[in-house]
Amino acid sequence: MTALIDEHPRLEAECVLRELSIASSTYYRWRRAAKEPCERKRRDAELTEQTKEIHAESGGVYGSPRVHAVLQREGVHVGRKRVERLMREAEIARISPRRKGFTRRDPKATLAPDLAERDFTAPAPNRLRLTDLTMISTGEGPLWLSAIRNAFSRRWWPGRPPPARTPTWC
Repeated sequence: MTALIDEHPRLEAECVLRELSIASSTYYRWRRAAKEPCERKRRDAELTEQTKEIHAESGGVYGSPRVHAVLQREGVHVGRKRVERLMREAEIARISPRRKGFTRRDPKATLAPDLAERDFTAPAPNRLRLTDLTMISTGEGPLWLSAIRNAFSRRWWPGRPPPARTPTWC
């Protein structure tokens, strides 16, 4: 509304407001709010700056819960949802530590032969073993996880009992 009247100075504000059924007090309140924002908007701007600083100091890792915790430790009384809203409006998001993408096979590499021929049942113990090798990225470098199982008994090879707690991702 204020942009319309600003762009067309020959139009009288009162006439336009009367035609649009908008109270003149509402128009002038909009104009005043644009020039001098209310206390909440000023406080939001300050909090957004503090949020950006905390987020930058963390290397972009902190999300809204951690930023909120840092603000609380610094003595700033603000709600968690308000921090979430301000971060969303400022387009601040945490950097996910998860690895993106997946392993792609080299198209030039020769494939290993499928000796099991996609049949993962075994007629007797120790005739067929299933294995998997996975790389896990850590801060100290890659770790390799290997698993070998007997296809007949589904036990960990070589016939040892499985670990006390088998991870669900195996």
